[in-house]
Amino acid sequence: MFSTSGDILNIVLTVCAIALTFFLCWGIYYLVVATHKFYKIVKRAEKGVAKAEEILDTVQDKVKNSAPYMMILGEVAKQAMSFMKDRQTKKRPKPGRKNKESEEE
Repeated sequence: MFSTSGDILNIVLTVCAIALTFFLCWGIYYLVVATHKFYKIVKRAEKGVAKAEEILDTVQDKVKNSAPYMMILGEVAKQAMSFMKDRQTKKRPKPGRKNKESEEE
Protein backbone atom coordinates (compact mmCIF):
# COMPACT_ATOMS: atom_id res chain seq x y z
CA MET A 1 0.00 0.00 0.00
CA PHE A 2 2.73 2.47 0.96
CA SER A 3 5.77 1.86 -1.15
CA THR A 4 7.73 4.95 -0.14
CA SER A 5 7.70 7.61 2.54
CA GLY A 6 6.45 10.05 -0.12
CA ASP A 7 3.19 8.07 -0.29
CA ILE A 8 2.73 8.45 3.48
CA LEU A 9 3.46 12.16 3.18
CA ASN A 10 0.89 12.56 0.40
CA ILE A 11 -1.78 10.71 2.43
CA VAL A 12 -1.05 12.83 5.54
CA LEU A 13 -1.18 16.03 3.45
CA THR A 14 -4.51 14.93 1.94
CA VAL A 15 -6.01 14.19 5.36
CA CYS A 16 -4.75 17.55 6.65
CA ALA A 17 -6.19 19.36 3.62
CA ILE A 18 -9.56 17.65 4.14
CA ALA A 19 -9.56 18.49 7.87
CA LEU A 20 -8.54 22.10 7.15
CA THR A 21 -11.29 22.40 4.53
CA PHE A 22 -13.86 20.96 6.95
CA PHE A 23 -12.91 23.36 9.77
CA LEU A 24 -12.79 26.36 7.42
CA CYS A 25 -16.29 25.53 6.11
CA TRP A 26 -17.52 25.03 9.68
CA GLY A 27 -16.06 28.40 10.74
CA ILE A 28 -17.49 30.19 7.70
CA TYR A 29 -20.91 28.65 8.41
CA TYR A 30 -20.90 29.97 12.01
CA LEU A 31 -19.66 33.36 10.79
CA VAL A 32 -22.57 33.55 8.33
CA VAL A 33 -25.07 32.47 11.00
CA ALA A 34 -23.73 35.06 13.46
CA THR A 35 -23.86 37.75 10.77
CA HIS A 36 -27.45 36.80 9.96
CA LYS A 37 -28.45 37.01 13.64
CA PHE A 38 -26.71 40.37 13.94
CA TYR A 39 -28.60 41.57 10.85
CA LYS A 40 -31.92 40.51 12.43
CA ILE A 41 -31.05 42.33 15.66
CA VAL A 42 -30.12 45.49 13.76
CA LYS A 43 -33.38 45.37 11.78
CA ARG A 44 -35.39 44.92 15.00
CA ALA A 45 -33.54 47.84 16.58
CA GLU A 46 -34.20 49.99 13.50
CA LYS A 47 -37.91 49.18 13.72
CA GLY A 48 -37.91 50.11 17.41
CA VAL A 49 -36.11 53.38 16.74
CA ALA A 50 -38.49 54.19 13.88
CA LYS A 51 -41.47 53.52 16.14
CA ALA A 52 -39.98 55.69 18.89
CA GLU A 53 -39.34 58.50 16.39
CA GLU A 54 -42.94 58.20 15.20
CA ILE A 55 -44.22 58.45 18.77
CA LEU A 56 -41.99 61.44 19.47
CA ASP A 57 -43.17 63.17 16.29
CA THR A 58 -46.79 62.55 17.29
CA VAL A 59 -46.19 63.94 20.78
CA GLN A 60 -44.38 66.94 19.33
CA ASP A 61 -47.27 67.64 16.95
CA LYS A 62 -49.75 67.33 19.82
CA VAL A 63 -47.75 69.75 21.93
CA LYS A 64 -47.39 72.23 19.04
CA ASN A 65 -51.10 72.07 18.31
CA SER A 66 -52.07 72.47 21.95
CA ALA A 67 -49.68 75.34 22.75
CA PRO A 68 -52.23 78.09 22.00
CA TYR A 69 -54.78 76.34 24.20
CA MET A 70 -52.23 76.11 26.99
CA MET A 71 -51.69 79.87 26.82
CA ILE A 72 -55.46 80.45 27.02
CA LEU A 73 -55.73 78.03 29.94
CA GLY A 74 -52.86 79.84 31.65
CA GLU A 75 -54.64 83.17 31.31
CA VAL A 76 -57.89 81.68 32.61
CA ALA A 77 -56.05 80.19 35.58
CA LYS A 78 -54.33 83.52 36.27
CA GLN A 79 -57.66 85.39 36.23
CA ALA A 80 -59.26 82.71 38.41
CA MET A 81 -56.45 83.07 40.95
CA SER A 82 -56.81 86.87 40.99
CA PHE A 83 -60.58 86.48 41.38
CA MET A 84 -60.11 84.13 44.33
CA LYS A 85 -57.58 86.49 45.90
CA ASP A 86 -59.96 89.46 45.50
CA ARG A 87 -62.79 87.41 46.92
CA GLN A 88 -60.74 86.46 49.99
CA THR A 89 -59.77 90.08 50.65
CA LYS A 90 -63.39 91.22 50.34
CA LYS A 91 -64.69 88.29 52.33
CA ARG A 92 -67.59 89.21 54.60
CA PRO A 93 -67.78 87.86 58.12
CA LYS A 94 -70.31 85.11 58.68
CA PRO A 95 -73.36 85.92 60.77
CA GLY A 96 -73.03 85.05 64.44
CA ARG A 97 -69.30 85.68 64.56
CA LYS A 98 -67.67 88.86 65.65
CA ASN A 99 -65.51 90.72 63.23
CA LYS A 100 -61.94 91.40 64.34
CA GLU A 101 -62.31 95.06 63.38
CA SER A 102 -65.44 95.46 65.54
CA GLU A 103 -63.67 93.85 68.50
CA GLU A 104 -60.83 96.37 68.36
CA GLU A 105 -63.17 99.36 68.51
